[in-house]
Parts: sequence; structure tokens; C-alpha cells
Amino acid sequence: MLDWIVHRALTRAVSQYPNKPFLICENKKVTFEELDEITDVLASALLEEGFRRGDNLAILALNQLEWLYSYFAAAKIGVGVVALNPRYRETELEYMLNNSKAKGIVSLSEYQGFDFSGFFQRFRDKVPNLEKYIFIKKGFEGSLQLDDLLKYEGNKNSLDQYKLDVKEDDTAIVIYTSGTTGKPKGTLITNRSILESAMAQADHLSLGENDCTVGSLPLNHVGGITCAVHALLVKFGSIVLVPEFIPEMVLQVIDRVKPTMFGGVPTMYLMLCNHKDIDKYDLSSIKIGIVGGSNVDRSQCELIDRHFPNARIVNLYGLSETSGACIMTRLTDSVERVQESIGVPIGDFKMKIVDSEQKELPHGEVGELAVKGNCRAKGYFGLEEETKLTFSHDGWLYTGDMGYLDHEGYLFLKGRKKEMYIQGGYNVYPVEVESILMSHPKVSFAAGIGVPDLFLGEVGLYYIIPKEGAVISEEEVKVFSKQHLADYKVPKLIIFTKNLPQTPAGKIQKSALKEQYLKQLPAK
Repeated sequence: MLDWIVHRALTRAVSQYPNKPFLICENKKVTFEELDEITDVLASALLEEGFRRGDNLAILALNQLEWLYSYFAAAKIGVGVVALNPRYRETELEYMLNNSKAKGIVSLSEYQGFDFSGFFQRFRDKVPNLEKYIFIKKGFEGSLQLDDLLKYEGNKNSLDQYKLDVKEDDTAIVIYTSGTTGKPKGTLITNRSILESAMAQADHLSLGENDCTVGSLPLNHVGGITCAVHALLVKFGSIVLVPEFIPEMVLQVIDRVKPTMFGGVPTMYLMLCNHKDIDKYDLSSIKIGIVGGSNVDRSQCELIDRHFPNARIVNLYGLSETSGACIMTRLTDSVERVQESIGVPIGDFKMKIVDSEQKELPHGEVGELAVKGNCRAKGYFGLEEETKLTFSHDGWLYTGDMGYLDHEGYLFLKGRKKEMYIQGGYNVYPVEVESILMSHPKVSFAAGIGVPDLFLGEVGLYYIIPKEGAVISEEEVKVFSKQHLADYKVPKLIIFTKNLPQTPAGKIQKSALKEQYLKQLPAK
């Protein structure tokens, strides 16, 4: 690549394959040239609405064409996209929209019975930075409709100059990842970092213009925007968008479109392979099956091998902080290797294992994983101290994940240094949920841990100390949580207690809680 700017990656694709479909959504196909033209119009409309380089535009939508129209239009004028999950509710949206200083938002009008139009109309006083409300369908009075901006016929002459002003280090997208302080951290992913990760992955997998991936991982996550969209963009391939992960919908898409690649977390593969009608679908077109987040165990490998007969299974490790993939197994690796290791650094990225003082450890010793390379994001929005702790001045990123390297340089993950657990592919930090639970008038204290679950991998177990004399039920806690949190963060298991184990320093001893819970499980 001559440079590392998102809108120029699109321009290169147009120059090579103008009439090749890049985005496939239901029965609609959008070529590289059409995407370029559509987003030129939308970028000009955004300029007319007052957006400029350095501003942020939030997107709250499913995996749909409008999401990517908005993203590529923003990229052309140096506007960063704040990626939001449609499952977010008041607590999360208030913090993220204020923290990111988003100037505008492109939003669904409604999702799963939730009225976003009405919500944002009532919510405006709480997000004073938000000047422009753009709805994909009908919004409230005074808001804008995306369709109208896509028909903009005003002056487009100045757009070329704004494109020239975009720099490699400009923020392309802000993705929020929950923090140990209880406040989500807005990871600043740049034009360069997202393209470096995407190119490294695409080269590692030998992707080309004939490849097509299933876009069912959410676009507000690096699994969707980097590992799917950008990885295929830089190699002139295609992506078939699936609005959200619904097993039957994904199976139908694979059977109909014949993509060559599918990426998902282990739970997604489990849901696909256990679908009652899976044998009705032809899945033989899938040549690469990417498993993100953790290596696949023997039973999962056997399931994937049975139902995706031509797929090579590849493990992928990446974070928002690495803008996408940074470590993967090789296509030539044996099934046994894939079951054990998460892989090797891709591209020219580097990794090492360090002790508590960040000194490098020899092969075989367990410590914290650190990653280095141009895939590294530039920090967290407005969180200088947390940025310094994670993003070192000498270019290393300290991931908080524990593991060791073997003599061949393969990474073996051993667990997470932080308290985060992964429920059905979604990262959850207990401290964020605890702060919501403790805002309930009947709750005195709450402590959460992730515990094993056969279907979701891990689920949240929360110990709650009710206030003296208060009577509170499990259902009451869950209903309250659903009002304030995304559904995947709502506690799955709740235990009411009078006290919790503490360390000598007075902190809750969560290791003791987990040990206590695991002991009472039936022996395998």
C-alpha cells in the first residue's frame, strides 16, 4: 500500500475493480465504484451539516449498508466514527456519547421494540455535544433522515480538498471496551492501525479478489469492521452483510452466496453446528473458518470439520487496542496445533511475555502478553492515565492477557489478568455491572465473577448483599439491570448473601468466590 488512509484504500479498489461487488446485503449488491460515489455524496452532505476533520460521528445500527455508507463518508473528511451497539441503553449511551464528544449520530429509529427516535428526543439534554440526529428511517421533528443526505445535490467541489487533509494518524473509529474502573474506554483506532491489522490478516490468509466473507460479527467490533470489512477491502474481495447473528440467517447466506470465509467466536460455531436444519444447507464453499477469542477444543474442531468439510480452522487473537487481528495460527497448522495455541504474530508485528515488572520472560514461563506494531491504536479517549498504563512509550501494548510462548514462537493463552469474562462472544467487566447493581435502592453491595457455561462459554454470577431489612428478588434485579445495561451484561446467575470474603486490604476476594462456586459444581 502506498499509504494507510481508509478512503484511499477504497479509491485503489475502484481503480482496480470498479464494477466488482464489494458489499452484498440481502438482494442488493454495491460495487466499489458505487460505494465510492454514494459516500462522496454523503461526505459532502456531512460537510454541509457542519462536520469537519477531528469531529466524531456516532453510528448505532446493525450490519447494514447504511452503517458502511456513514463510515466511509466520515473517513473521507477525517471524521471519526464512534461505534455503538444497538443493545446499549441509557447508562452506556450517556457515557459514551459524552466521553467521545460526538457531534452527531446516525441511528436506527427502532430496534427490537425499543424506540430510539423517542429515546433520543427525550435524551437530548443529557448529551449537549450532540448537535445532529440522523435517523436511518423516520426520526423526531427537527432531526435528519439519512435518505435525504444520500440525495444531497449541493456543492461537492470542496470534498477533494478535505480528502487530502486526512492523515494516517487521524482517528478512523472509536470502539468502546469496558474498563476496570467501571467506565468503558474509547479505543482510538487510526486510519493506519486499522489498515495495518487488516492487511496483515489478509496477507497471512492469502486472501484475494475472489474471496468473500460473511459479515455477521458486529461492525461496532474489530471482528466486524477490521477482520471482515477492511481485510476484504485491501484485497478487493467481497463481504456479505448479515444484520445480526441469527444462525438460520447465516446458514442461508452461506448456502446462497457461497462465501469462502466465515469468522466467529466459538459460541457462534456451536450455534451453527447444532442448528436442527444444518444438514439442509451447503456449507462446502467455506475454505477458511476463523475462530476468534480462544483456541478451539477437540469437540468444537470435530463439529466444525463435520459441517464445514472444506474449511481450514484458524485461531485469531486481537483486541480493540490492536485494531483487529495481531496473532493467528497458520493455514498449514495441524488441527492439534489449533487446539492448543492461539498462533504467531502476523505481518511484522511482535509479541513477548513479561513479568509484573514488564521484564521479558523466557519461553515456557507464564506472564502477561505484550504486542508491538503499527496495528496498535493510539490510546483511550480522554483517559491519559489508563493510556499510559496500557500503551507504553516504547511502542508496546500490555494486553492484560496471560500466556506463554513455546520454542517455535507460538502463543498459548492461560487466562486473563483482568476480571473480564466473555459471555457468548461479548466482553463483560463485572465492575461495570456492579456499579449499576449497587445503584438499586435495595442493594448494599455486589460482586461479580465469570463462571463456566456449556453454551455461552462463561456467564456472569453476581453475589448481592441486600440493604438491611430489604426484600429483593432475583427477577427484580434482572429487570432493573435490563433497564440500564445491554442484555449480554445482565446477570445470568444471582446469589444473595450476607457477607463476602475479603483480602487483608479489605478488597473482595473474587478468587475465593470463584473457588467456592466451582467446588459446589457436580464432578465431571
